[in-house]
Amino acid sequence: MDIAQLALQALVSGILIGGVYGLLTLGLTLVFGVIKVVNFAQCSFMMIGMYVTFWCFKLFDINPYISLLVSIPILFLLGYIIEHFLINHILDALHQAQLLLTFGILLIIENGANFLWGTRSRTVEVTLSNAIISVGSINVPVLRLITFAFAFFLAISLFLFLKKTDVGKAIRAASDDRRSAELMGINVRRIYNIAFGIGCACAGAAGSLIIPFFHATPYIGDVFLLTIFVVVVLGGLGSFFGALIGGIIIGVAESFGVTFIPGGTTGHIIPFIIFILVILLKPSGLFGAKGV
Repeated sequence: MDIAQLALQALVSGILIGGVYGLLTLGLTLVFGVIKVVNFAQCSFMMIGMYVTFWCFKLFDINPYISLLVSIPILFLLGYIIEHFLINHILDALHQAQLLLTFGILLIIENGANFLWGTRSRTVEVTLSNAIISVGSINVPVLRLITFAFAFFLAISLFLFLKKTDVGKAIRAASDDRRSAELMGINVRRIYNIAFGIGCACAGAAGSLIIPFFHATPYIGDVFLLTIFVVVVLGGLGSFFGALIGGIIIGVAESFGVTFIPGGTTGHIIPFIIFILVILLKPSGLFGAKGV
């Protein structure tokens, strides 16, 4: 391949993984936009989604993409419960207390998974694991293309849910002004439960989508944690559109770095260079914090 072909291959690969980053970040930005809490445990919920899909496949031979019908409700319920019994009690506390609580939840989830399943990595081998679509000199892994399509579909579905349904409108009202929403008769605490549950469900869906080409371990979330915070800062914390576009930009930047910068993981430095530049030049992100 010449440089132009390598660049095009890196672009395609980056867009495909960027869609998953966007879906994962959507849950984080939704929670912040509505509840004003930064959820450090977001990627740990993704890890749970990976294990849910693995065990669905291992025990019942359920296709990973069909297992979304299992992982999304389970992660929604888990998030709903955690928000109701834990997060709700520190909403008016200092941001440091909120961060420490969500970081504590991260540690509990990771160590609980380690206790239950050990550190051995697990993945799901499906029929199309090695399938490739070749377009000229560009190779597109079929599984990653399917994963991107599912991630995009789920993101659009969430957008329509927030815009068109009564619950979605209540979530947006609570995000805009908590006090006004309460005066309108909206049960804000319940809406917070739902919003946090949806955020966790997005993470669980991302986990189900990536396990065919990522190995699940109790600490896999740590690999993604810094990346999604880079995406959030780039797109603008609280911006729905920013989460999607930011995910794709960081996916492409990461792919170009790995392709053109020698030294294995050295290429992953490019997203963090972008992170620093955004912090210095436009702290609100490319799209600002526009809310949900």
